[in-house]
Amino acid sequence: DKKIPDDVREKILRFVKAGLAVAFMKGKSYLSMGSVSMGIAGSIVREDFFQEYLGMRNEYVDMSEFTRRLNQDIFDREEYDRAFSWTKKYCKEGKDYNEKPSSRERKDKEWEIIVKMALIARDLMVGNPKLKKIGFGEESLGHNAILSGFQGQRQWTDHMPNGDFLEAILCSSFDWNGIRPPYLVATENDAMNGVPMLFGYLLTNTAQMFSDIRTYWSPEAIRRVTGMQPEGLASNGIIHLINSGASALDFSGKQKKDGKACIKPFWEITGEDAAECLKATKWSPANTGYFRGGGFSSQFTTQDVMPVTISRVNLVKGLGPVLQLAEGWTVDLPEKMNSILTDRTDPGWPTTWFAPRLTGKGPFADVYSVMANWGANHSASSYGHIGADLISLASLLRIPVSMHNVPESQIFRPSSWNAFGMDKEGSDYRACSTYGPLYR
Repeated sequence: DKKIPDDVREKILRFVKAGLAVAFMKGKSYLSMGSVSMGIAGSIVREDFFQEYLGMRNEYVDMSEFTRRLNQDIFDREEYDRAFSWTKKYCKEGKDYNEKPSSRERKDKEWEIIVKMALIARDLMVGNPKLKKIGFGEESLGHNAILSGFQGQRQWTDHMPNGDFLEAILCSSFDWNGIRPPYLVATENDAMNGVPMLFGYLLTNTAQMFSDIRTYWSPEAIRRVTGMQPEGLASNGIIHLINSGASALDFSGKQKKDGKACIKPFWEITGEDAAECLKATKWSPANTGYFRGGGFSSQFTTQDVMPVTISRVNLVKGLGPVLQLAEGWTVDLPEKMNSILTDRTDPGWPTTWFAPRLTGKGPFADVYSVMANWGANHSASSYGHIGADLISLASLLRIPVSMHNVPESQIFRPSSWNAFGMDKEGSDYRACSTYGPLYR
C-alpha cells in the first residue's frame, strides 16, 4: 500500500512548510527604519534574538535617510509619476475628522510625499537597479530585508506625513506595479510584532495585518452603547483590532473565492479582487492629534466572516522569546452597530472585529481573558486557522508557545519533545530551554 494516511500527510506537509520558513529566513535582514518608537518595548530591536533564533541580520537606517532621498530625488522618477497617477485614480480621499483641516494645497503636497516615502521604503528594503542608473550605486543595493519596521512616531510624524500609506500599500499584495508579493513593514518599528507577520507570511503566502488590540467590547457594553443585542460570533463579546491606517488592504475582506471572503496568495489574486479592495478603502487625512505632520490613513471595515489567527512574539528576561496565538474569526457587525462602536475609537482608521475561539478555560475562558493575557497591545493577523503551523515552526526555532487555543490533536512537534514530559506545554518549554536557540 503506497498511500500515505491523511494524518501522516498533514504532519509531513506541516513540518516541511515550517522547515522551508526556517530556511527562507536565514541570511535575510530585518531593517529598522528609525529607532525606538515612543518607548515601545517591542521596537527595542534585539540583535541576539534575530541572529540566534532566526539566523537573520539586523540593518539600520536613520529616518533622516528618508529626508535625504526626498530632497535629492533618490528614487525612480518615472515610477513615481506612474505611482502618483495610480494613487490619485484608485486611492480615494476620505472624510477629514480634524477640527482644523489642513488646506487643500498642503494635503496635495502630503500625497506627493507619502507616495515617494513608499518608494523609498521599498528601495531601502530590497534595492532598486534604477537608482544605479541615476548615479546612486550604493543606494541601489538595498538591505536584503525580508522584514522591516518604520518608527514614525514621534520624531518623524511631528513634522512630516506619517507612514500609514507606505505601510498599508507595501503590506498589501498590489500597487501601481500590479499584483505582487507583499513587503512586510511593522508599524512603529515593533519588531516583535513584525516577526509573527513574517512567520504568517512564510506559512500562508498571504498579506499580513498589523493591528492594535485596542478594545474589548462585552455583550453588555455593546447593548448599552448601541441599543442592539450582539448575535452570532459577537454574542460573547468582540475584540477591536485597529491601527492608525497602516493595515494591508487585503484585509478589507473583498477578495472572494467560491463566493466567500478570503485572503489569497498573490498569484491567485485577480484584478477584480484588487480593485474591490481599493474601492472598499478610503484614505482619511491623518489625525493631527497623533500626527502633527499630517499624512493619510487607510480606512475600511473588514467585511464578512473569515477565519484568522492573531499572534505575537514576546521577549521575557531570563527566559527568552515566547509565542502566543489565538485562532478565531472576523465578525461582520450590523452597519449601525459598527458605526457607533467605531466612532468610540477613531472612525478614520481601519477596523477588524475579532472573535477568538473559546475553550472555557485559562486565557480562553472568555473573550476578555484573551485580551487580558496578551503580551502587548499589538498583534499580527493571518488568514486561516494556522495555529498548528505556527506551533510547529516555533518548535524548530526553539521558541516555546505560551498561549494558544489549538486542539491538542493538531499539535505536531519533533518526537524528541516527548522525552521532556507528558504535558505538551511544559515539555515545550523544557525542550526549547535544553536545545537552545537554533543558531547559537
